[in-house]
Amino acid sequence: MRVLVAEDDTLIRRAVVEVLAEEGYQVLQASDGQTALTLFHEYRPDFVCLDVMMPEVNGFDVCRKLRDADAEVPIVFISAKSEEVDKVVGLELGADDFIVKPFGVKELVARIRSITRRCYRRSQSENGGCFQMLDLDINTSELRGRRGEQVIELSLRDVRLLQLLHDHRGEVLDRATIFDRVWGEDYFPNSRTLDQHVSRLRKRIEIDPNNPVLIRTVHGVGYRYDG
Repeated sequence: MRVLVAEDDTLIRRAVVEVLAEEGYQVLQASDGQTALTLFHEYRPDFVCLDVMMPEVNGFDVCRKLRDADAEVPIVFISAKSEEVDKVVGLELGADDFIVKPFGVKELVARIRSITRRCYRRSQSENGGCFQMLDLDINTSELRGRRGEQVIELSLRDVRLLQLLHDHRGEVLDRATIFDRVWGEDYFPNSRTLDQHVSRLRKRIEIDPNNPVLIRTVHGVGYRYDG
């Protein structure tokens, strides 16, 4: 899933991009409104994060132009303009959400996952993209797993990894294949990236993370799900 981040503050833009990339999104970056419009028309991202106060073309005007071009693409304002009237203007222009700076990483992730769920609901078939791994039910359109009454929040990358293992049950997937399919061909990982991600995911989805049954390690090669 591709996201366009338009923000003229370099530090904030990098922070947002880092969070989104960690969640598993492909991120396009723009430091002004005109560049944002150009990138949008060239790449047609799945949703857009907009600052309000940007050079060239401000965020409100970018939002108007985006809505003229696409009535459905989700738009989220991320802005220091915290007055109620600014939020009202943004939402009346067709934005789906308005996040006020400064914001926490958990808040940003929660808002972005909410937008992603809406994107999936529009694009997925009636089965909702559900699949099962032993006693864990995974709903891709919700970015959630369920085990009985327990609800487990998942990132886009978590879902991609679990879907890949599920679709290749019984097969050993090597690290290069997993990186290409889950992180993307342009990603250049360090040696611990995958192991660390799997370790964090196991703590949330395995009944006993020390004896995993959903994501098994095949030493020297990669990972496997036996089903």
